[in-house]
Amino acid sequence: MLTVTRAPFDAGKLSRTPAPGLGERRPHAIVIGAGFGGLAAAIRLGARGYRVSVLEKLATPGGRGTAFRQDGFVFDAGPTIVTVPQLFEELFALCGTRMADHLELRPLEPFYRIRFDDGEVFTACSDRDAMRAEVQRISPRDLRGYERFMQSAETKYRIGFEGMGMIPFNRMQDMVPWLWDLARLRADRSVYAEACAKIRHPHLRAALSFHPLFIGGDPLRVTSMYCLVSYLEAAFGVHYAMGGTNALARALAGLVEGQGSAIHYGVEVDEILVRDGRARGIRTTGGTERTADVVVSGGDAAWTYGHLLRRHTRKRWSDTALKKQHYSMSLFVWYFGTSRQWPEVAHHTILMGPRYGELIKDIFRRGRLADDPSIYLHRPTATDPSVAPPGKDAFYALVPVPHLGFGHDWEAERDRHRALVLKRLEETVLPGLGEHIVSERIMTPLDFRDRYRSPHGAGFALEPRLLQSAWFRPHNRSEEVDGLYLVGAGTHPGAGLPGVVTSARLLDQLVPHASALV
Repeated sequence: MLTVTRAPFDAGKLSRTPAPGLGERRPHAIVIGAGFGGLAAAIRLGARGYRVSVLEKLATPGGRGTAFRQDGFVFDAGPTIVTVPQLFEELFALCGTRMADHLELRPLEPFYRIRFDDGEVFTACSDRDAMRAEVQRISPRDLRGYERFMQSAETKYRIGFEGMGMIPFNRMQDMVPWLWDLARLRADRSVYAEACAKIRHPHLRAALSFHPLFIGGDPLRVTSMYCLVSYLEAAFGVHYAMGGTNALARALAGLVEGQGSAIHYGVEVDEILVRDGRARGIRTTGGTERTADVVVSGGDAAWTYGHLLRRHTRKRWSDTALKKQHYSMSLFVWYFGTSRQWPEVAHHTILMGPRYGELIKDIFRRGRLADDPSIYLHRPTATDPSVAPPGKDAFYALVPVPHLGFGHDWEAERDRHRALVLKRLEETVLPGLGEHIVSERIMTPLDFRDRYRSPHGAGFALEPRLLQSAWFRPHNRSEEVDGLYLVGAGTHPGAGLPGVVTSARLLDQLVPHASALV
């Protein structure tokens, strides 16, 4: 029998270096972007003695984790799920406080419901016995396969997250110690292939393999190491930040400012200034130059190299190399508030379309816009009434779509996709929805390109394939320019809140302590 214990994340290994009393002699670090990676980097640099300036293009913190506030509704723009909360608790501890004193992370039960096209529903939750019962209810012969899948997922978590995810890969040789583990765990196999090797029922195969879509990956091609997400959810739970995920971003921004660092909003960086092979500062779109001893880019890695370093000769991440990379899918996101509530709808619902594998191929390989999409439906008012006026519901419906490299005209597709999603929601879990919408807004791949400076409008930077992971991904310490470091979804270990926050954690192993530069 598989036993999953909610073992605490080993925060004892994390740095808690206090800032030395260097006064105004403190070296200056510039962080580009106040997304979760940039905020976490700023906190860690502040704790290591740096004077930090965060430059953010948008008017509020959070990056893709900002919020839209309109008509009394609060819509989280991007991430809605918080896992491995200990990673965030560590950031508060670095500042001498507790996360619980700033905001509430509420465990969700169930995690989410997956509704298949034939009406079958799979409910994912923290109770292991309940999960086994769900599997047995749908397909009794797959119970043993499910146990084997979860045992393998735990091993992949130990190697992939606690092992490889917690160290930077600066040299190709850094991969060598992990090659045996990757081979024995069949990292060459996809997440979907791993599920198929152990599970027979198509619904269970889909339920255990869709998770890469949360980080921009094709389940049919992304390395099976990402099966670790199933164990990660089981071990640490799925949480919601009361007030919305942006409440967590605002709390982290408060920590940055509490350290004496500054966040400058409405300031877009246009170029990283390089002299003698070293990052020396930045130039804004307004032409202002700022010098720095250390520069950390929390922007998309492809944007960092392709635009911010466009005048610098690059050896590994040239424009030609960037064009050859495989980028994640993009997203169509419809945010809407309603005049009534649907109490029977869970906090997270995944509406699977009639096709699984072929739909994924449409999105990632053929670049087709499907008429039978799968939809991720977020209803935060199921947990948090504060994000909507009394008696009303807040939602967002997210549809994975091909990135802009496939050439679709989203000015024309915008309204068609809204109608498509509305029809699907009314036919399934929100009957009569169209009569009750009182507030709405839409994001398309064009918004990801223009608002977040994401090449191809990709929702999650580079796709996390095996040969675009670890050493093969843009490094946390730039291969092109000394004194430049990368955090966020486009660098190691990858997308998703745990990956993004961990990328900043890796700076403790790479950036010299401020006292070493004085």
